[in-house]
Amino acid sequence: MTTHTVDLAVIGSGSGNSLPDERYADRSVAIFEEGVYGGTCLNVGCIPTKMFVYAAEVAEIAADGDRLGVHSHVDGADWPSIVSRVFGRIDPISAGGKRYRVEDCDNITVFDTHVRLDGRDADGRYRLVTADDVILADEVVLAAGSRASVPAPIADSGVRYYTNVDVMRLETLPQKMIILGSGYIAAEFAHVFGALGTEVSIVARGPRMLRKLDDDISRSFTEIAQKRWDLHIDTQVVGASDLPDGGVRVQFADGEHLDADVLLVATGREPNGDRLGLETIGLQLADDGRVIVDAHGRTQAEKVWALGDVSSPYQLKHVANHELRVVQENVLKGWDATDLESFDHRYVPAAVFTHPQIAMVGLTEEQARATGRDITVKVQAYGDVAYGWAMEDSTGFCKLIAERGTGELLGAHIMGPQAPTVIQPVIQAMSFGLHAQQMARGQYWIHPAMPEVLENALLGLDI
Repeated sequence: MTTHTVDLAVIGSGSGNSLPDERYADRSVAIFEEGVYGGTCLNVGCIPTKMFVYAAEVAEIAADGDRLGVHSHVDGADWPSIVSRVFGRIDPISAGGKRYRVEDCDNITVFDTHVRLDGRDADGRYRLVTADDVILADEVVLAAGSRASVPAPIADSGVRYYTNVDVMRLETLPQKMIILGSGYIAAEFAHVFGALGTEVSIVARGPRMLRKLDDDISRSFTEIAQKRWDLHIDTQVVGASDLPDGGVRVQFADGEHLDADVLLVATGREPNGDRLGLETIGLQLADDGRVIVDAHGRTQAEKVWALGDVSSPYQLKHVANHELRVVQENVLKGWDATDLESFDHRYVPAAVFTHPQIAMVGLTEEQARATGRDITVKVQAYGDVAYGWAMEDSTGFCKLIAERGTGELLGAHIMGPQAPTVIQPVIQAMSFGLHAQQMARGQYWIHPAMPEVLENALLGLDI
């Protein structure tokens, strides 16, 4: 075993890779990454999935042209070309990021391996152990991310299954796919594969798709999903087995089963904190597996910080990047500084890039009512504004929640074309304290453009 001594150890090369900027040039840094360099978002998450989503959107629009008087159709999808387009761009970025750290950053050492903490040495430095090396670090940043969660009936079955990590690199487009799960990953991949020609079956344990979202969104999307895909709700999976032709069979508690070429497990993600040996430095995980941190990113172990999916209740890249910037500043200021930066998790937005697209920020209606405040709610259909007419949209809507009297915006939930873009003005308004009345009449709204659905919803609130 070779021993190295560094000032700072960073576990994870996703958002953690951006932590040592030029201000860290006088510190020796070790970065650990056992997977593909650059983390989940770049390699197997946000970015490649949205590149697939865009291809699916093009297919959807072409297939739906007759409704608008345009005689278009989809002849099929060249899956290998789509895969090549996506990863022909992603893989070089990942390789380039690693090359930069290895070759151009004299103060940084990259370890391509799994690492675990193993207590402290006699001088109080943290021991980080790999298969070949021991690294002693004065300070540690945990940015190890999360991994796909696989239910026991599938994990123990021995069948070949896929997750978001490898399903986008399938050699051929499957004829039939079973997607296990009902959250955002399931909804996005159902859209991708379904639009490109795969017969998709979704198996949901609960009564609805996207049931963590606002009830109106969840119910409406579930109705759409039932028409688009073969949806099995309230269905308990008890096992799976391989088929002689190379496919897979998924068995249900009621004795029924489904067969397909490919099984995609999209039942959520779990933090990687349980794989880091944190108990050796006195750290206990929260009930949901997250590393516990304070508002500044500090764990309960001195000079050990954490950010992103390993510790955050929000498994979102934009949140991880925000937490990175906070921890980045705080490590420079020092553990005991009195002016540490703080996480701002007040108004965290999210989006689901399925079809139709979904975006949300703030409280759901149920959550808002539970606060005891006097609230007002307005639901505005896409089809009631000019651009919605142009698109002949029949399912999209914008739902706003505000406090009656003050006009304070409490939540926004949008389902429809360009939802993640349309919602951005609400995120800005909530973040900077702009109330509904000011937002509605304090600016111009381009006519006829999609955000008019938001304008009309604001004007419809009973304040």
